[in-house]
Amino acid sequence: MGLFDTILGRTRAARPDLDALFALPGAALTLEASAGLVPSGRAGVCFRAPAGKPFEELEVEVESLLGLADTDPTTSGDPPAPAQTVRHVADSFGYRWIVIEGGGIDDLVTRAHLVHSSLEDAGWGPQLLCSVFGFHPGRDPGADPDALGPEGMAPDQPLFLVYLAKRGTFYPFAPSGPEERDSELELRIRGVLGKDLPVEEDLSRWFPLWDLPLTGP
Repeated sequence: MGLFDTILGRTRAARPDLDALFALPGAALTLEASAGLVPSGRAGVCFRAPAGKPFEELEVEVESLLGLADTDPTTSGDPPAPAQTVRHVADSFGYRWIVIEGGGIDDLVTRAHLVHSSLEDAGWGPQLLCSVFGFHPGRDPGADPDALGPEGMAPDQPLFLVYLAKRGTFYPFAPSGPEERDSELELRIRGVLGKDLPVEEDLSRWFPLWDLPLTGP
C-alpha cells in the first residue's frame, strides 16, 4: 500500500497539467520512428474508489460517457473503427481501474482525459493515481533492425507510459518478467522522448506497477 500512498502524494507536489495527456499522440509517433514501438490499443486509469453509492453511480456515468463516441458503421461509408470496450477492474491492492481497449492512441487519450475530468469535476480528483498507456515492439518486417526499443526486447514484451495524476508528469515502465523491470530500457526511452512529454525528473517516483490489467494478446 505504501507504493500507491506515495503516488497519491503525502508531500507538496507540482500542480498537475491534465492537458499534458494530449502530447501523447506526438510522443507515440516519436517512439515508433525512433524506437520501433507502437501503441497496444490499451489504456487504463487507476484510482482509489471511496465507499458509497454516489461513486458507484459516477462509474456508471463515466462508462456511459465513454460509449457516446461509438458510431454505427452502417451509417458511414468509412471503414468501421476498431471495436472499443470499457471495463472495470479491481487490482490486488484494492484499487480500481477503468480499462479502455481498442481504437487509436488519440481516442485512448481523449477517453482517459474524460475519465480524469469527470472524477475531478465530481470532487474526487484526490482519488486519481495514474493513467497508463501500453506499447509493444512493432512487427513491420522492414523496420530498422537497430531501432532502439525492440533491441533486446521479446516480441511480446510491453512498455508503458505512466502519467502521474498528482505530478502531471510521465515516466516509462518496462516490465521484463514477474516483478522485474528493464531499467536500462526505461532510461533509453526517456532519452528518445526528449521534449515530447514532461518526463518525471525524480527517478524515485518511477514506481513499478506490477500485474497491470493492460496486457494480453
